[in-house]
Amino acid sequence: MSQESRQASRQELHAVEWADDGLLLIDQTLLPDRLERLRVTDVDTLVDAIRRLVVRGAPAIGVAGAYGVALALRQAERAGWDRTALLAAIARIREARPTAVNLAVCVDRVLPLLDQGPDAVLAEAHAVLREDEQANRTMAGHGADWLVKRVGALRPLRLLTHCNTGALATAGWGTALGVIRELHARDLVEVVYADETRPLLQGSRLTAWELAHDGIPHYVQADGAAAGTILRGEVDAAVVGADRVAANGDTANKVGTVAVALACAEAGIPFLVAAPTTTVDLATASGEGIHIELRGEDEVLEWGGLRTAPAVSRGHNPAFDVTPGRLVTALVTERGVLEVAAGQLPADHLHGP
Repeated sequence: MSQESRQASRQELHAVEWADDGLLLIDQTLLPDRLERLRVTDVDTLVDAIRRLVVRGAPAIGVAGAYGVALALRQAERAGWDRTALLAAIARIREARPTAVNLAVCVDRVLPLLDQGPDAVLAEAHAVLREDEQANRTMAGHGADWLVKRVGALRPLRLLTHCNTGALATAGWGTALGVIRELHARDLVEVVYADETRPLLQGSRLTAWELAHDGIPHYVQADGAAAGTILRGEVDAAVVGADRVAANGDTANKVGTVAVALACAEAGIPFLVAAPTTTVDLATASGEGIHIELRGEDEVLEWGGLRTAPAVSRGHNPAFDVTPGRLVTALVTERGVLEVAAGQLPADHLHGP
């Protein structure tokens, strides 16, 4: 671990920050070996950073998208863009990753302020960031309370998580990993099983790095080991995040999540999804309407630039899968907990008192 990485372990992580008229993004493609920040001052660099997963996680790319509108306005002023060119640049940001709904939601939130100039857009983007971190901390409390009530607190819990849902994936604190951090603060975590998350290893590179950052005991395991770990009775609950939640409770998350949900259902243990309300997409009726991003074939056909499959092999590389709502024991947001498998749906939650 580098000296900067050791220093980061003593302070809160912020994946997305605004400083000196530009964005600072923790370059998550370099972790855990190096902790470096990429400075972003133009639309091309931001779109590339989102697509390459320099910044990733639905809430984090949503915040980056909101700031991206301010970047686009400033670039338009420098370059003399007309309105058409400006809107085209903003559309490129909005569409940089199609599955996570937060990106479009956060861009759309700041768009009405476009004619008021970059300072007004920037102020609203700051609000998006503050609200996301506060929502994460609130949902962490709700999720921890629900798990303690559901599973019991006679001993610390053995938890499983898939992909990265911590401070690196959000404006701060985290969603599913935020719930785990809250339980750890209550001395209620025995161990966390972190799935490695093929093909880009967000679990072993990022989640394990954050767990080490917080001093939380953990194992990294192959994705294919998760179901067996659950069925052997070594896990009390699985806690995962989401990139989009449909109105019927179907949930899109990192590919491999649905296998965890199926194993939890077979084992009779809770499968908890933690996500802010900005991730709930009431305009999408079910998981069938969620666009699943297909990434480049080389991510599964190569490793470290070396071919690991026969030359004639093709690569199938969906970045996400959809877990049916009937397998989601509960959905926790900043507004509380819905027991989705029992028939409580996101629409009721968001439209309730």
